Amino acid sequence: MSTGPSRTVVLLLNLAHALDHLFLLIFATAVAAIAADFGFARWEDLMPYGAGAFVMFGLASAPAGRLGDLWGRRRMMLLFYFGIGASSLLAALAQGPWQLAAALTLLGTFSAIYHPVGIPMLLQHSQRPGRTIGWSGLAGNLGIAAAAGLTGLLVAWAGWRAAFVVPGLVSIAMGVVFARVAPPETEAPARRTSRAAVPLPAALLARVFLVMTAAAIASSVLFNFTTNGNGRLMAERLQGLVTDPSKLGALLAAVYAVASLAQLIVGQLIDRFALKPLYLAILLAQVPLLLLAAQAQGWWIFAALLATMALIFGAIPFTDAMIVRYVDDRLRSRVAGMRLTVAFGFSSGAVWLLGPLVKANGFAAMLTVMAGISALSALAVLWLPGDAHLRRAAAAQAAPAA
Repeated sequence: MSTGPSRTVVLLLNLAHALDHLFLLIFATAVAAIAADFGFARWEDLMPYGAGAFVMFGLASAPAGRLGDLWGRRRMMLLFYFGIGASSLLAALAQGPWQLAAALTLLGTFSAIYHPVGIPMLLQHSQRPGRTIGWSGLAGNLGIAAAAGLTGLLVAWAGWRAAFVVPGLVSIAMGVVFARVAPPETEAPARRTSRAAVPLPAALLARVFLVMTAAAIASSVLFNFTTNGNGRLMAERLQGLVTDPSKLGALLAAVYAVASLAQLIVGQLIDRFALKPLYLAILLAQVPLLLLAAQAQGWWIFAALLATMALIFGAIPFTDAMIVRYVDDRLRSRVAGMRLTVAFGFSSGAVWLLGPLVKANGFAAMLTVMAGISALSALAVLWLPGDAHLRRAAAAQAAPAA
């Protein structure tokens, strides 16, 4: 009988999720220091150079997922640890914006491996997938918190290059440990015969996938806008109250650390309640909070961001929950990869637009646009069939022909 990964492997996979998000946000957190070093008058003008990482984070997800199913998830995770670590070291060596852009694009390519490969690896034997997704999400978001706190400290104490070197070396070291403790796979996932928890007819599965992808696009846009922009948003709205970069980083890390608990809570709820109403409630609650954050000043922005990020993080587990519930394990990495390619392909534009949009219209306009995106996402989820409908369709699918 197949058993799940050891606790050490699970820990390393969750830490990999933290590293994935940490690496993607080092540039956004250190952008002001890098811009000054490269001779840019404003940080907004350097921000588009980081878009390549997020473009490849999306585009490379589909081939990463395909290789995960056909070649093996353990091998792909080793490629993740060593590739993302080496890319970060290259970023630290950059002498100008285009060299940095190239290194960040390579970093984004390797970072694309984790979500379509690492999460299915965690879930392939999970008896409580919502709980597993919740812990994985908590780890990922703590990586975001670490990006804000650790990067701020390293920039203040040792310069922006150290912010890339330290996690790069940590990732390579973790890859060495993973190679020793993760046993080789006896067969590629594509050769497995296990079925989805709720097998659906092809037409209904396509409908679920369309809703899931539309919601994932909106969720990814919100995620990229906030995680790449919150540092500068807090610096602007707390001007005169907090000016030290390390203190701003600590405040932002606190927002992400507390908000990360939402994924753990949502993961537990997914195992107990219907997906659709739970998902709708979280998306609809985002709208007024984003509008509130658009106007908040001083310490009110800290409270508004805390509540907003809890709901944005809380919406993330639903797409993985739908994949594990409705997609066979032999296909999960490929389905996750295709979904991520579409979602992050669109949302990478958020990173490209962030600097110019804020420069032209300010953060209030950006947050108002985000509220509209949340409302559109809720409309898409309304098209998702209810759990009762899906179970009836699955039962009819499984029933023997008369």
